[in-house]
Amino acid sequence: MTSASTFRTRTLAAVGVAAIAALALAGCSSGGGTKSGSAATSIVVGTTDKVTSLDPAGSYDNGSFAIMSQVYPFLMNSKPGTAAVEPDIAQSASFTSPNEFTVVLKKGLTFENGDKLTSSDVKFSFDRQLKIAAENGPSSLLGNLASTEAVNDTTVVFHLKSANDQIWPQILSSPAAPIVDEQVFSADKVTSDDAIVKGKAFAGPYTISSYRFNQLVQFKNFPGYDGVLGKPKTNTINLKYYTDQSNMKLDVQKGNIDVAARSMSATDIADLKKDTSVKVTTGPGGEIRYIVFNFNTQPFGATTATADPAKALAVRQAVADLIDRQAIATQVYKGTYLPLYSYVPDGLTGANTALKGLYGDGNGGPDLAKAKKTLADAGVSGPIKLDLQYNPDHYGASSGDEYALVKSQLEKGGLFSVNLQSTEYVQYTKDRVADVYPEYQLGWFPDYSDADNYLTPFFSDKNFIANHFSNPAISSLLTQQAVETDKATRVKQIGEIQDKVAAILPTIPLLQGAQVVVEGKGVKGVVLDASFKFRFGTLSK
Repeated sequence: MTSASTFRTRTLAAVGVAAIAALALAGCSSGGGTKSGSAATSIVVGTTDKVTSLDPAGSYDNGSFAIMSQVYPFLMNSKPGTAAVEPDIAQSASFTSPNEFTVVLKKGLTFENGDKLTSSDVKFSFDRQLKIAAENGPSSLLGNLASTEAVNDTTVVFHLKSANDQIWPQILSSPAAPIVDEQVFSADKVTSDDAIVKGKAFAGPYTISSYRFNQLVQFKNFPGYDGVLGKPKTNTINLKYYTDQSNMKLDVQKGNIDVAARSMSATDIADLKKDTSVKVTTGPGGEIRYIVFNFNTQPFGATTATADPAKALAVRQAVADLIDRQAIATQVYKGTYLPLYSYVPDGLTGANTALKGLYGDGNGGPDLAKAKKTLADAGVSGPIKLDLQYNPDHYGASSGDEYALVKSQLEKGGLFSVNLQSTEYVQYTKDRVADVYPEYQLGWFPDYSDADNYLTPFFSDKNFIANHFSNPAISSLLTQQAVETDKATRVKQIGEIQDKVAAILPTIPLLQGAQVVVEGKGVKGVVLDASFKFRFGTLSK
């Protein structure tokens, strides 16, 4: 939880191996469970994304939220095809005073296990997020929440620290806001996946009927869900996990799976676009990729033997001078990603290109001479060792090519010597918040489609990146923009924040990408919109 001066850092038991194998074979061999001339009773979706935890308090990643958004209810949500949020399991939701947001639940709500879903569960869900405050959890998004009050069984009041919070309704649709069963979840620690599944603690469009961690999940339609997403088109969804994206590509081509979601290489996507047996669907791209600097352990960082803030800044600036985003986008991603020159991606209100004019050749390209001067003026001599870490599974196999190219760009001219290493994502999430990586790769999948979601979680005092960056002027501006009701003023503030962050470089944005899903024959209902959520309930065959 943040200090008062910065209100938000927006930032069924498991079945046996034999049963899981039988389930996978049944789902795949029948092409998603379709009988000739009848509607599909099941669909198989493939993914390479990994789950870290099914507990909303214990994870803050796309792979985990992809499941949560199917099985947990939310107070606010967006209908497929739109990014605008509206009441989900709530009957109404609105500000009843500048610092109070009141939600009235629909009557008769229950979880799959039969437990009643009341305002007590809502209060419990938000209280535990703040109490647990897991390092890899989303509690940072709730920095403006002072307290949650259960007035009666169906009425909840959120008391907010700062008035007129323009983001709060969207926060209630974010990874920090799934409503969980207080009879199943722990109040003060992350609950295990097995306990959640065994406890049948679900009340979204789907429940989890069987679960094997990062191998296979089976979702079943939950008749008790009463929200804006509606009744799922297909009763059963089998989510199959792949460690090799090439195998997933082959399976969707052969009809062994019906849908291939995140992620595949740009080369595979280009190849699939030529294959008449499948359809490639592309949606709005809220994803960004960037390099993080740990302000304690980077060269000349605060806890190093040679600590020097000016020299540390010069290192970050020289890296920014040498990066060639266009080359990465073209050579590695074949145009499926585009260069990103600021912190808010192009297309969102308030986005600018702050880094473009400050670094490199001033037009988006690299400039070796400028990097040399930046280091020389700060009294830094090279080559400077950079221990740069990337992840080979969560962000796709092309990450290896991406960071090999980054390494070659940074080593040009002998200014840097890059020690490039990789770690699997489940361990990666633990290491990065433990100061193991001085410089490292991250990607961001937005919680909601507003510029704030690319700024506050990253750059307020207790940001989710945990890279020891803090700046009072930026934190103040983050607070101001989030409660600013005048649109023009808010756009100006968002631009100013990007400019100030660009001068300091706690992270260096590289690319923004599109959502891509591959559909097999006969599959309908893939919806990719600016909410950036892939809902299984719209799928049919």
